[in-house]
Amino acid sequence: MHNVNNVFEAILKYGHDEDFAPATGDFESTNAPAGSDEKIEILRKRVELGLPLWHDSDRVDYSGLTGAVRPRE
Repeated sequence: MHNVNNVFEAILKYGHDEDFAPATGDFESTNAPAGSDEKIEILRKRVELGLPLWHDSDRVDYSGLTGAVRPRE
């Protein structure tokens, strides 16, 4: 199998997504915070399924979350 060396070769081999239209229909929203491993995995699955990346009810802020606190050394 031939590997592509740059974006131009990739477009020639696989095409482009200028005409991409996400699938329509219902899909679940997520409460995962932006940048989390969980959110990235959900976005990856949405792409694989041809769904839109963003759901109107996805989490939009970090309210109610707590993070690890590391004391200064």
